[in-house]
Amino acid sequence: MAPAALFAANAIRCLPSPPRPLSQRHSPPRRLHLAAGGNVVSVGASRTKGCNAVKLSTASWELPLPASQESLLRLPRRADGLANVLAIGTANPPNCVLQEEYPDWFFRVTQSDHLTHLKAKMKRICGKTEIKKRYFHYDEALIRSNPEFLDSTLPSLSARQAITATAVPELAAAAGAKAIAEWGRPPSDITHLIFCTYSCTHMPGADVRLASLLGLSPSVQRTMLYFTGCNSGAAALRLAKDVAENNRGARVLVACAETSLIFFRAPDNARADTLVFPALFGDGAGAVVVGSDPAGTTGTDAERPIFELVSSAQSTIPGSDHVASTTLAECGFVYDLPRQQPSFVADNIEYCLVDAIWPLGLRGDWNDLFWVVHPGGRAVLDGIQGALKLDESKLSASRRVLSEYGNMSGATIIFVLDEMRRRCQRRKGGDQQDGGESEMMVEKEEECEWGAMVGLGPGLTVETMLLRATGN
Repeated sequence: MAPAALFAANAIRCLPSPPRPLSQRHSPPRRLHLAAGGNVVSVGASRTKGCNAVKLSTASWELPLPASQESLLRLPRRADGLANVLAIGTANPPNCVLQEEYPDWFFRVTQSDHLTHLKAKMKRICGKTEIKKRYFHYDEALIRSNPEFLDSTLPSLSARQAITATAVPELAAAAGAKAIAEWGRPPSDITHLIFCTYSCTHMPGADVRLASLLGLSPSVQRTMLYFTGCNSGAAALRLAKDVAENNRGARVLVACAETSLIFFRAPDNARADTLVFPALFGDGAGAVVVGSDPAGTTGTDAERPIFELVSSAQSTIPGSDHVASTTLAECGFVYDLPRQQPSFVADNIEYCLVDAIWPLGLRGDWNDLFWVVHPGGRAVLDGIQGALKLDESKLSASRRVLSEYGNMSGATIIFVLDEMRRRCQRRKGGDQQDGGESEMMVEKEEECEWGAMVGLGPGLTVETMLLRATGN
């Protein structure tokens, strides 16, 4: 590109000849004139030695600013209060399969009915998951039209990505639209977007497509979290808390969407993940609007905070990097899920919670908190409940989400947060609890003001956040 093309068409250009080292060049005096409030109101032209005239704009700058003017640029930018969950939305694909029917469906679709011993094993696995049903983007027709998905020796990543490139942002948009509608403000009022997924990787990313589907402002500040795993929803909320508290007036939309199509394949006797993951994972999306200093509770612009995000932390359990590891291969995702994962979590969860919560000066029994825990599986929840000596009711919200949806990776924690919100609202309104749980158990779980959110993911990573129920 010619040097002239680098400048605006209406600028007068002059290139010194020969060029001199930077240390020998003379910079023109630059003056910045500020009005009250820090707005630039005028800049004058300047002359540079070696040029007849250089006028790049109607303004010039003087840095550093005089002390009397520098304070104008240091306007208050932090929020006054803590971040709050202002709205929650969730969504699932339309294809629902009952867990008791899934082994027959799975082996029929993968053309593996002849593997009777593996089918019997999968039925035993499904029977132990405490899952009732799950939702999927894929159906039998989609799998049959892509036979390469079944064979782990065939390349299928591109075909999978071609499907998820559309499916993932659309699923996230369904959840995001619900959250924004509940929030009650225009989508253009969202200032930041944090989107996490491992189901698709493209540039521009799924965040660009999601912003377009939701009608977010072109100036929305986007952040993508790829391949974070099952702790991605909690990690995104941690980042949203930082953004909201450090940017006055920010309203952050957190979105997390996953589809298990990325690791769907035929059962293989040599790989346990080809049975465990199809028996456990489902598809879903969750979205949360986060902001500090919520507006009043009355009027058209009113905001109703649900949970206050008091403090957040992340811990990596030493020596656990081999637990829940994943490889992106030509055949899609290949998981390695050792049997000791639940014990790793159970042996270390209390240490992680103490490190995160005790520095705040809070003391008491773990049963004094309500719990929003990622339901990685029944064994993981059992391990946490036993390690912390929690009452049976304390993880009932997580168990209910696991029962109704399975493990939807990072989006699952948002479903649990939404379930806890609904329980608090039912208790406040005196409604009857559904789902077969006793009213006494539910009341004991939700009468607490303070709560703990726990996300679990590869690494082995533990995300913790202290919550406070606001009463809304």
